Amino acid sequence: QDQLVESGGGSVQAGGSLRLSCQPSEVLTFNTDCMAWFREAPDKEREGIASIYRNNIRTDYLNSVKGRFTISRDTPKKTVFLQMNNLSVEDTGMYYCAALRSANWAGCSLRADVDYRGQGTQVTVSS
Repeated sequence: QDQLVESGGGSVQAGGSLRLSCQPSEVLTFNTDCMAWFREAPDKEREGIASIYRNNIRTDYLNSVKGRFTISRDTPKKTVFLQMNNLSVEDTGMYYCAALRSANWAGCSLRADVDYRGQGTQVTVSS
């Protein structure tokens, strides 16, 4: 059973917006204090997009998405969101939600190790 389930991907034109959601299951084998979104595209290395520690205590973003993407979470429901605005063709890829290994807020960044990753949701941006 998948412990992290992503949704919200789709196809949009450049300049459009999408909102991704990541819903953890009720039973988890990892800590969800530090969560992140990653993306993978053909012929490209995996990129860490954004991370968040608990309820926005600390966030970290890939430079190329700063000002366009916002990571947030609904603490009671444990849902993690990625609001993506002004999308470009370069944002195309499979987007994964992940739980990162971090003992505290200081260690919660895109450089932290991944404890668990979801199956992903595809985002396709056309020009």
